[in-house]
Amino acid sequence: MKRYPLVNDKVVVVTGASSGIGRATARHLKSRGWRVFPTARSRADLDLLRGEGFQPVELDLADPDSVEHAVDEVLELSQGLLGAVVNNAGYGQPGALEDLSRSAVRKQLETNVLGTLDFTSRFIPLFRRQEHGRIVLVTSVLGRIVIPFMGAYCASKYALEAMGDALRMELGGGGISVSLVEPGPITTRFRRRVISEATRGLEMKRSVFAAQYARELSEEERTYKRPTDIFRRPPEAVARKIAHALEARRPRARYPVTGAAWLAEAAIRLLPGRLRDAIMASKVIGREVFLANPPGSAEA
Repeated sequence: MKRYPLVNDKVVVVTGASSGIGRATARHLKSRGWRVFPTARSRADLDLLRGEGFQPVELDLADPDSVEHAVDEVLELSQGLLGAVVNNAGYGQPGALEDLSRSAVRKQLETNVLGTLDFTSRFIPLFRRQEHGRIVLVTSVLGRIVIPFMGAYCASKYALEAMGDALRMELGGGGISVSLVEPGPITTRFRRRVISEATRGLEMKRSVFAAQYARELSEEERTYKRPTDIFRRPPEAVARKIAHALEARRPRARYPVTGAAWLAEAAIRLLPGRLRDAIMASKVIGREVFLANPPGSAEA
């Protein structure tokens, strides 16, 4: 495994730090001696971060002007001594693909993929000049295996996985490491954001999946358990993996987090595609719907 230069100045920007994984990562890295510039979109979240002693930066990945201004501000605040970028910001657009508007899918990819790439790429010239740098992309177990009703989100995370692999090969010769962190079930406010996005660009009432939407998207907090809940971990578990990717002489290419992420990797390697479909669909859509419409079937 290749050894990469250590970061000379422990200065890092962490996107999506208003809550969950991003906030936990900012706190954890700060406790380890890093100077952290966390980003958030809303004034309220920026004020909360200031209250914790951070110098936060406003960033909306879906807005190219916001990306440009945020990069300029980070470089100014850090005096050009940035050592790492942690890309955590993003959201999940729920819904069966057939029910999503074109604009909803475009926004999902614009934020999670294009905005992330734009933000990251703007720091690469600096990393090349200083001949070291660390890039972390927080993807998801859903960037490796798909569940129904989150196809657009899964597509965005699959794209991040491909981007991370390409960047690692393209930048490795310049002393820049690129790692993918793949969380499974994590205790965050992510579900609340998913619920809020459900009303935008998603046709729910007239969908053949209306009953499933009513069950999955009506409450901010689930009142029932799923089998994967036994693997759920706090966001600090992800933060520790991110710290390793930033500080290790031999950072890993991928960091699965939680047992569910490891099981998904095993399923990809060992189970036939249609069997994986059957398992995932039966857990999410409901056995009665899945059995009536198995993958690959079509009405004659």
